[in-house]
Amino acid sequence: MIKSSYIPVRLYAWCVFWSVLVVLGLFLGLWQWERADDKRELLAIRESAPTLVEPTQTPEEGSEVHLRGIYLDQHTLYLDNRIVEGRLGVAVLTPLRDTEGQLWLVQRGFIETGASRAPPSVSTPQGVVEVSGEWQAAHARGQLYGINQEGVRLQQLSLDPWTASLGSFSHDGWLHAESGSGVFIPWWEANVMPPSRHLGYAFQWWGLALAASVIMLLGGYRLVKDGRENDIGGF
Repeated sequence: MIKSSYIPVRLYAWCVFWSVLVVLGLFLGLWQWERADDKRELLAIRESAPTLVEPTQTPEEGSEVHLRGIYLDQHTLYLDNRIVEGRLGVAVLTPLRDTEGQLWLVQRGFIETGASRAPPSVSTPQGVVEVSGEWQAAHARGQLYGINQEGVRLQQLSLDPWTASLGSFSHDGWLHAESGSGVFIPWWEANVMPPSRHLGYAFQWWGLALAASVIMLLGGYRLVKDGRENDIGGF
């Protein structure tokens, strides 16, 4: 026979456990809702980003930038392990000195290398070239395992590998070239999850919170009922 004094302890533990899940679901839903607002603002900023021709000020994130200058071919490096349409390769990274003397990093697009680990090689136009693409500001990178640079290959996109040989770049970011001289297959797209996805996640979390509330109430009712029946039986 279960003692009635044991029921309140079980009821208390039951309610605490499910209340924590309810609060967690509500909190995560609100967090996703706020993320949706942030993404709407980010998309609005990107859509309103200007088109800049040979800018001397740092472009806004998402700006379409047109540059005119000279590729510094001897300083080309390659962003490793890019995949385009199932093909394995690298992205070509070449500094460019514009007509104002500013130093830019240009991501020139994808070339296929397959599984070969031989140093990649590309042809680079000589003399003054014109190139256009989308500007991406440098942000904190993800987790890096091991060193970033292995020969001419980079594991993460960064300005640091050129600092020792060229000094600082004029602007903290890089141009993802889409057209112009020396541009290969464009592969990069801004990783901006649509707000609707975050809203979907928010409603999923709130749905789980609602389900947890129902389970908590039904289970609590059953524990109370069992406690009363045990009291009657014991009497």
